[in-house]
Amino acid sequence: MSERVMPGRTDGLITLGAADALWVDLTADSAVPTASGAFTCSPAHARVGYVLLGGHVVATVRASGGQWSVPEAEVRRAAVELNAVGMDRQDLVRIGPFRGVPMQECDEDTQLRWRRRITRGLQEPGGPERAARGEVGRPSHLAGIDWRQILVERTRVGTQRTWWLPRAVVRLLDAAEHAEAQWVQAARTRQASAAAIEPPSHPRQARDTDGRQTASPEGPTASLRLYNGELEGQLYSVLSRKPGTSRRVAGWGCAVCRTAPAAVLDHCHEHGYVRAPVCQSCNTQERPDHLYSNDIRVANRYTRLFHTDTDDWLRHWHRCPGCRARTTLPLPHLAAWTAHIACRSLRPTHPASRGREPCGVLRVSWTGSQNEPRSCLLTVAVDFCPSGEHCVLARVPYREAAERFRLWLAETAPAVAAAAGPDRLDGLPAQVRPVVADTSGEGLALF
Repeated sequence: MSERVMPGRTDGLITLGAADALWVDLTADSAVPTASGAFTCSPAHARVGYVLLGGHVVATVRASGGQWSVPEAEVRRAAVELNAVGMDRQDLVRIGPFRGVPMQECDEDTQLRWRRRITRGLQEPGGPERAARGEVGRPSHLAGIDWRQILVERTRVGTQRTWWLPRAVVRLLDAAEHAEAQWVQAARTRQASAAAIEPPSHPRQARDTDGRQTASPEGPTASLRLYNGELEGQLYSVLSRKPGTSRRVAGWGCAVCRTAPAAVLDHCHEHGYVRAPVCQSCNTQERPDHLYSNDIRVANRYTRLFHTDTDDWLRHWHRCPGCRARTTLPLPHLAAWTAHIACRSLRPTHPASRGREPCGVLRVSWTGSQNEPRSCLLTVAVDFCPSGEHCVLARVPYREAAERFRLWLAETAPAVAAAAGPDRLDGLPAQVRPVVADTSGEGLALF
């Protein structure tokens, strides 16, 4: 990393213009594209006392000459954190627009609110076209990240276009919002303490040993509280109606990735139980890609759900007492597992530039319901075969799929399997609870 002498450096501080140049220089090889005006272009505003760089808060300082500056060491630290982030451009999260979704509670004293800023920018005349061309518009960046370079547009026949960002960037921006909220809260606490100690008629500005006036001391962001099963066994239909639930959820870190602040309360729609608070990214990653109510496409993200991070996800799904007692998954997830794991050997391959690659896109549909296992049948098919050779690969009865999953679970996640089974839980309702409607998207059921 560059250690060249920075112009405008004074006792570890550098001007905002120098910080802009340093940020671009240090993050030139980052997988996440960064912006050249991270410190001087909207929404960055030095006078509020801080600037966001990824999920890092950098305090701004007004030097004796009246020029705004930032600590060089903090810029370098934020660059190191961003450079360590890997980004898969194919692993996308939808960021809008969503119809019928209530606006999330937000602190008006914070500046980022990145979802709202992106939506507003794209709703302007020619906004999507300017974003696609990378033209300078409003906003030019978000937390030092050039979102225009990685924004993806998708359009389906008969529907409006939707906008997507890589999951890694969504997590960064969510972390930036959380860090900003914590910084503002800490600043308020400091101001309240100072007001209680000093009479308001004789305000005194804090100065360091060289006489520099500081706009606000740097406040470290509060660490997220780990989720330890505090909501286990509670019904979502009851808990979601309690006042203050959303604020309580926001105080936890995501129970799956454990790196981002929780934003929603994930729950099982088949049994009605709360699983855990999760971030928006993990919430979207878990959602099956529904084509219809009984038909899902098995996307690439299932590789993480059933391979890379399988132990974390299986443990999370079995936080539902109903799924844990029956040693199964909700029907859409069980269908996806059947197509992705149990029928993996049946999927044909075709010659490609790097050897052979799996044919087309997996799709699985079902008839009947998990409430009537005898009549429920899963059908695994291949869409978009290059040669048009393949369609239906297998038809698997629900009971057979559930039994295969139990055997696989015992081999893949023994600890999760050991905690499952009907003898591990007393008091499970005999009657299956009705499905809890999902209002977080356009008819996409979240299981």
